[in-house]
Amino acid sequence: MRHPLPGLGPKSLAMLAAAGIPDRTALERLGAVAAYLQVKRAGQPASLNLLWALEGALTGQPWQTVAREERTRLLLALDAAQEATRR
Repeated sequence: MRHPLPGLGPKSLAMLAAAGIPDRTALERLGAVAAYLQVKRAGQPASLNLLWALEGALTGQPWQTVAREERTRLLLALDAAQEATRR
């Protein structure tokens, strides 16, 4: 059986669960950026590598590819989401 969230290890899955994101459906509903912010708000020690891995799990890409090719887009989306919560 294929892993429902490829590229995410036990620690990442535990951080997601602790943040109330129990499965792929919940991650898909939120998207990588909102899920990353939810993990951070839950007090989990997430680095940007988790953001890359979340996007990779959703798109089927290795996190390294996401970090290289999608970094700017994701960082801009993260900045916009953080700015929206500050208003």
